[in-house]
Amino acid sequence: MVDWSGRCLREGKRGTIDENLPPILDRLQIDPQHWLYLNKNFESRFKSLVGSAHSVRSACEQLGKRWVHGIRDCERYLSPPAT
Repeated sequence: MVDWSGRCLREGKRGTIDENLPPILDRLQIDPQHWLYLNKNFESRFKSLVGSAHSVRSACEQLGKRWVHGIRDCERYLSPPAT
């Protein structure tokens, strides 16, 4: 909804999302089915940190955490596909 709203032009609005940009889930490389699943199950899948597995691991390192609940779901649903 935020992506859609950001594409709307209206007088006095400071910025818009370029209509030529692909939808947000495409830009983030998140499968729409995965996004729907996460919306329905977010609180049961994640307890603290959420993001790409790389960013979560980096945050854990900075925080001195050795493990975070939900890292596998971060890998499965929120990390870009391997190239």
